[in-house]
Formats: sequence, C-alpha cells, structure tokens
Amino acid sequence: MPALVLLGAQWGDEGKGKATDLLGGSVDYVVRYQGGNNAGHTVVVGDQKYALHLLPSGILSPGCTPVIGNGVVVDPAVLLSELSGLQERGVDTSKLLISGNAHLITSYHTTVDKVTERFLGKRKIGTTGRGIGPAYADKINRVGIRVQDLFDESILRQKVEAALDVKNQLLVKLYNRRAIATDEVLEELLGYADQLRGFVADTTLVLNDAIDEGKVVLFEGGQGTLLDVDHGTYPFVTSSNPTAGGACTGAGVGPTKISRVIGILKAYTTRVGAGPFPTELFDGDGEKLRVIGGERGVTTGRDRRCGWFDAVIARYATRVNGLTDFFLTKLDVLTGWERIPVCVAYEIDGRRVEELPYNQTDFHHAKPVYEELPGWSEDISKAKTFEELPKNAQRYVKALEEMSGAPISAIGVGPGRTETIEINSFL
Repeated sequence: MPALVLLGAQWGDEGKGKATDLLGGSVDYVVRYQGGNNAGHTVVVGDQKYALHLLPSGILSPGCTPVIGNGVVVDPAVLLSELSGLQERGVDTSKLLISGNAHLITSYHTTVDKVTERFLGKRKIGTTGRGIGPAYADKINRVGIRVQDLFDESILRQKVEAALDVKNQLLVKLYNRRAIATDEVLEELLGYADQLRGFVADTTLVLNDAIDEGKVVLFEGGQGTLLDVDHGTYPFVTSSNPTAGGACTGAGVGPTKISRVIGILKAYTTRVGAGPFPTELFDGDGEKLRVIGGERGVTTGRDRRCGWFDAVIARYATRVNGLTDFFLTKLDVLTGWERIPVCVAYEIDGRRVEELPYNQTDFHHAKPVYEELPGWSEDISKAKTFEELPKNAQRYVKALEEMSGAPISAIGVGPGRTETIEINSFL
C-alpha cells in the first residue's frame, strides 16, 4: 500500500524538505497535513535554493500533485505570495490542491498572536507570531473560518462577526488595542476568493481514490515530533499534531492505509524557540555546529539552538510515531571533530533514565549522559554508498541506528539533491 508519512523526529528543522523533495520525483501526491506558515523547508535543486513555508515540498517536482490538507491553517496572503514567487522562478504551481475544510489564518489571528506574546513577557512561548495558535484555537472553539467559507459571503460575515465578538473585547479591554471592524476583515478575505477558487477540492476523496488506485501518496509533517501539541514538550510546542497520527486526521485518510512512517533525524540536535533542551551547547562546539550547519530558521530567521545527538528523544519518536525508517541528515556537518558525544540517557535527581520522562518537571531537570564516539576528518559529500563513508562515520551511523530503534535507510551527506546515500528504498 503506497502511502507514506514523512515527519521530523526531533524539534523540527531536521531537513524534511530535502527528504520530501528527494522522494517527490517518485510519488504522485505530496500532502501537508498540519501546521501553517510557521514551518520552513529549504530545498536545493541544482544551484537553486527554495525556501518553502506553507506549500508542500513536492511542488518542486514535475508530475507530482501538491496538496494542502484539512489539518493545515492557511494564511491566504502568504500562500498567494509564495505561489507568485515560485511562478516567477518558472515553477509550475497549477496542480496545487487545497482542502475546502482547511482553516484560514486572518489578520486578527496574527494581531492576537503578537500582542499575547508581548503581554506574556518572560512567560512567552516563543511563537512565530504568524497567527497559527489563535487560528487553531478558533477551530477548536468552533468559531473558525474555513477556505470554503470564502465562497459564501453571508456565512463568511456571520463567522467573522462571531469571532470578533470576543476578540475585540480582549483587544480593547485587556491589551488596550483598537477594535477590528468586521467589514475590514470581510473585504480582505473576499479579495482572496477568486484567486483561490481554482485550487480548492475535496482532497480527502482525491487522496483516498489515489491510494486505492495504487498511486504513491506522501504525507509531509510541518514540524517535529517534540513540537506536537499532545506528545511534545508542552507548552513549548506547536498547536497541531505533526506526529504520524496527525496525518490521518489532517488529511482524511484512515490509519490502515499508511504503509510506512519515515522519521527525519539530524545527526545532531537543534531547536528554535523556548523550552527544555538537555543536550544544548553553550560553547564553541555549539557555535561551530550552528555555523557549519547553517542553523538559522527558514521561517523565523532566528539562530537555532544546537546540541549533540539525543538518542532518548529519537527512541521516543520511534515509539509515538511507529517509525519504520529513519532518514539521517547533515552527517557532513560533523566532519572534523576528533570525538563526538552522543546522549544515551538522562540523569534526573541522581537516577539514570533511558526513556523520555512523561513528567514535565523531570524533563526540565534532565542532564545528558554522554558516550563519545570517534570522529572523522575526511570529506564525505561525494560518498554515494554507505561503504564509501569513512569507517568512523559508518560506526557513528550504526550506533545511532541501534540507539534509536529503527533502521537508517538514507543519509544526507550535503545540502544538494544528489548528496544523499540511499541504503534501503523507501518505496
């Protein structure tokens, strides 16, 4: 059954864009099933670099149909800008499909997001300020606006009025901001209707029919496992479910149709924003990883926090996602270290803990227990097979595979499309 889920196995930014794009030439559909334009994927095609935020990475693969599923929150201005930018560079975007049930991010969502973060001060979550959380909150509170609502002005007005009833009270009375006029929002949203109409479809029907016909469908998570609102380091998480189960609810495909779940795993660890990070480095090694790895958020522009590989969270990702394979990225970044520490467990109040603590307090106090592996100095970017890697690089990969609990089926040895070693085919 050719339906695959591909997701981040850490805190995001693992290189999902490259992995999705690599598979994109072999699959018929690539589907974003959660998140919004708070995600960021960098894809390198030849000498061209593309930064994608809301669009599925498969949009860069001719013959592949990119799909934005019902579980995504869509900022129409960002979407249209991203489409325009790709079209100007000669990319065909005409095959894009958008679920009519996907929820919209409006201007009042971004306003609420930003003023709330400022109001929280030191207690802020570290959101991207793009309205993702408030849009998902409206969805759960049943005052959200969906893509399909753009095509019925009467319904759209009713929904905007309902949403602003409470938000204007907050903006004026709590945050000392001006009230937002319904007509102002309505005019903006209706301006997007004709531009989006041709992309909107019943994507759950399209995808289920495609799978039943034997076509290959790839479901692409927007953020990493540890940012999942249920299974991540709450409250320092995103507002949706990038874990494998989110693919089913976020695209309308049953779990029995998923055949393979691939976790993207960086050869070290990074995260953006606030929250616990046991292996975070504050020394020259951390800065070296940041510089060599180009660790700056595609969407946020913020420097990523960097640390050594954490096998505890890799094992956790294997468990909660039911991972069948790993795609290990950025192995080349570790070239040049004489010894490479790997976190194999945590020490919490004098106890050795080998699984991710379910207790938030324990995780905040977790200290990494390291084992050191021998490094390598050879350039690995030209390696085409696992056997062409230096022996110590091979040992490092095998050690990570054993610690993480799922086979490593592909290895990224550079940023380019061709700089990948495929050990086992994903298809």
